[in-house]
Amino acid sequence: MARSSSGIVAGLTAAAIMAVGFLAFQASAHVPDSLGKPQVKKSPAHGPSRSPRDTKNPTALPGGSGTGERVVYSLGDNRVWLVGADNKVQRTFGVTPGTVDPAPGTYPVNSRSATGTGSDGTAVEHIVRFAVAGDSVVFGFSAAVDGTTAPPDASKKLGGIRESRADGTAMWEFATFNTKVVVIK
Repeated sequence: MARSSSGIVAGLTAAAIMAVGFLAFQASAHVPDSLGKPQVKKSPAHGPSRSPRDTKNPTALPGGSGTGERVVYSLGDNRVWLVGADNKVQRTFGVTPGTVDPAPGTYPVNSRSATGTGSDGTAVEHIVRFAVAGDSVVFGFSAAVDGTTAPPDASKKLGGIRESRADGTAMWEFATFNTKVVVIK
């Protein structure tokens, strides 16, 4: 009996997590324009001017990326930094961006899901969402369960930012609700 009860509880828990993620997406898609939804822009092939970089150490945290605990996501470098409250980098890693970029700015982590399906149909885990643009593009970090980080289908509007499974686990543990995500050029 205990075995079937735990299966039921696991199923109900999974369903609840999916429902909360869906409701969070729906709610964020209907935020009034007066609250400043991020603008969608196409990913640049050759990025515009960016935050100052350390030319001797290209993986160093860019200047002008804020202070305190935060996730810094560089659109031009396709790189993420997890920065502690002491302004020290705890981890940095490359990512594969979606086909649409979030506008530069600061956003709070507003939704998280342990597992789900990406907008490209891929099974993903450790989903950390931070912005929605318009009615359909959700921006967030995730790792494909099969470990792939292939570029997305350019014919679709996708805001998912893929990371390796190890980096996805690190992001999941670091970026809890309301953690700042600073998007820079």
